[in-house]
Amino acid sequence: MSEKTASCSDLKEEFRARQSKISPVSPRIAELRNQTVNKEPEITPERAVLVTEFYRDSDLSEKSSPVIRALALRYILENKELSLQPGELIVGDRGPEPKLVPTYPEICTHSREDLEVLDTREKNPYRVDGKTKEIYEKEIIPFWKGKTMRERVFETTSEEWQAAYNAGVFTEFMEQRSPGHTVLGDKIYRKGFVDIINDIEESKSNLSSDDPNYQAKVEELKGMKIAAEALIAYSERYAVKLEGEAQTEEDEVRKSELEKMAEICRRVPAGPPQTFWEALQYYWFVHVGVITETNPWDAFNPGRLDQHLFPFYKRELEEGTLTKERAKELLQAFWIKFHNQPAPPKVGVTAQESNTYSDFAKINVGGVTKDGENAVNDLTYLILDVVESMRLIQPNFMVQISKKNPERYLKRALEVVESGFGQPAIFNAESIIKQLLRQGKSLEDARRGGCSGCVETGAFGRESYILTGYFNMPKVLELTLHNGIDPETGKRIGTSTGDPSSFSSFDEFFEAYEKQLNHFLDIKIEANKKIQKLYAEHLPSPFISLLIDDCIDNAKDYNAGGARYDTSYIQGVGLGTMSDALASIKFNVFDRNNFSLAELVEALDEDFEDREEILSLIRDRTPKYGNDLDYADDLMERAFEAFFEGVDGRPNGRGGTHRVNMLPTTVHIYFGEKCGALPDGRRAGRPLSEGISPVQGADKRGPTAVFKSVGKLDHAKTGGTLLNQKLTPDLLNGEREREKLAQLIRAFFRMGSHHVQFNVIGADLLREAQENPEEYQNLIVRVAGYSDYFVNLTEGLQDEIITRTEQRSF
Repeated sequence: MSEKTASCSDLKEEFRARQSKISPVSPRIAELRNQTVNKEPEITPERAVLVTEFYRDSDLSEKSSPVIRALALRYILENKELSLQPGELIVGDRGPEPKLVPTYPEICTHSREDLEVLDTREKNPYRVDGKTKEIYEKEIIPFWKGKTMRERVFETTSEEWQAAYNAGVFTEFMEQRSPGHTVLGDKIYRKGFVDIINDIEESKSNLSSDDPNYQAKVEELKGMKIAAEALIAYSERYAVKLEGEAQTEEDEVRKSELEKMAEICRRVPAGPPQTFWEALQYYWFVHVGVITETNPWDAFNPGRLDQHLFPFYKRELEEGTLTKERAKELLQAFWIKFHNQPAPPKVGVTAQESNTYSDFAKINVGGVTKDGENAVNDLTYLILDVVESMRLIQPNFMVQISKKNPERYLKRALEVVESGFGQPAIFNAESIIKQLLRQGKSLEDARRGGCSGCVETGAFGRESYILTGYFNMPKVLELTLHNGIDPETGKRIGTSTGDPSSFSSFDEFFEAYEKQLNHFLDIKIEANKKIQKLYAEHLPSPFISLLIDDCIDNAKDYNAGGARYDTSYIQGVGLGTMSDALASIKFNVFDRNNFSLAELVEALDEDFEDREEILSLIRDRTPKYGNDLDYADDLMERAFEAFFEGVDGRPNGRGGTHRVNMLPTTVHIYFGEKCGALPDGRRAGRPLSEGISPVQGADKRGPTAVFKSVGKLDHAKTGGTLLNQKLTPDLLNGEREREKLAQLIRAFFRMGSHHVQFNVIGADLLREAQENPEEYQNLIVRVAGYSDYFVNLTEGLQDEIITRTEQRSF
């Protein structure tokens, strides 16, 4: 047997060992899991047809926007097909069947060409049959032409904004997706929707007719009430369906289950849940309501799941009405429901910034209670068992680690990490609280908060925190080096900051960069305000407003600033690339006089062709971020502070505030394509660094040095930072090695750092999967703030993950 054959055999054995961790608790869960993993997503025209029928056939001339949106939701929930799969325990799907994905033409109407791209693209396709294409061509596209939010966004934004957008300076989250990203608190575990309707009536009775916004508030509350009643009616439809199924079911065990499920649907969401099963079903009805009303980015999620469900779990175990095994089966069924809902289809730039089926529903466990005590409980460990045994890319999952949490909890989380599919991500509970307190949240709300999406902090159940788009810091640096002219097109899109050859010091150069940076941040923030007002006026969300405090009390929509806290995030991208590029300029041009700035710009414009001496100086002899070198790390801090100062505290369009966070999803690939060669030695078109991670391959001194570099950033000034680390599998092989990593994480978090996540996988296995994708269909890796199937990633993203530094020792 050849060495290569043996190597391939070993890699396949490693892959099989990873798959052996999958252990559904029952045959039915195994079958449901197989179905969701193996079924390819398809576009269903159902929602597009229903929402078009509603707007086309209804007289809406005398109705307000909140009422129109609530009536649209009611019409969809009254008429959408009810999905019920054999053996499932929790009901409700976004489409008529699992993995059938609806579209939202009032936000973004896909063209015939878009549908062809979705159907035929190699990575992450959404199959579109001929009938759907015909429906779109004859009904959907003609009706919505000129009426979509996407068209309004591009009509409202300035020429400067569009030039920067097209050049890859920033992206816009709400050109194909609606505002969202928020997370549920504990409201539904205390109140049924009948109670919430009573809250609406009480809020209405407290209104004053002297209030200049009186009528708008009345209309908003009216829309909320219609939306609440619509979900109750939807659950009643399911109760009727389940009762009918029970009547014809021959298997007595399944018949009893169907009858029980019907009883649950009659109790929730109308009333508060009384059992563990009811709590899961209640949440799921709410989830379906949120993702049917609009396509919020990111999808809704239950947040602190172990905290919400533990009272039900504990009481029923004590009463003997629930077993641990049954609870595990219900949770595994719950996991499958998330996996059955791929993200709505994205095209163009939006697809490139988030090229995945994942809809970023992130479940939190652990951390601290509202009183600041250890929040880990028996259910926390059971949920970790579920995550390990299901091995699905959705829902996204994270652990909050507090200094008050037991070591057993962190070690169990690391055992799941060791299994090698990128979950759970590890978050610092104290850092989350510190960030939220700095932003003005109360201590109790901060302790109840956590992270959603990738790494973004929020006050769960009480905050509208919305991502507005990614911001390409290295592109701004490139424009500074070219005096505001984009070298890709030769057009001026930035402000004049001076000829690079005129700068006599690094400080003078950095001042020019800050001027260029603030120029583009001003453009982005002014457009954000306009876009936010568009959504408040044309696409309010009365359903999600039911769920987030204090929308009902304020009689104000979630999209209009009704929540207790309101935050707009701009996500900085390429901090590692920026750090090394600035270090290269300072070190080589101004400190060592190795070459002039003009010579460097000339080398960049030639993509370093025939500039091997310059390239060698940059790559081999210049300090790099991620190695605990103050020279480079100080410039990382300086680049971050410039971004922070340009954004933090500036008002948004809903009466809230702009903040920053640092994450990429997949946009560092796209942003890299929009940049030429950069001063850190990166060649034109190559990926930028991701999150706050060092440049791929630049960190040479192990994870401890990376953590020390990253720990110099003031994470409390952000709303989340993302750090990726890739470990070889043998590095976590055994209790002693996991103990070392646990201690390292504790030290990292004592520095105030926010987050770290791990790919426990070697580059050899990734290369083997890239070459033979048909044999590794279920290989999962950590990408950014989410995990995904490696073979579904674009080649550029696969290559980027392969080139990340492989840590072989602590």
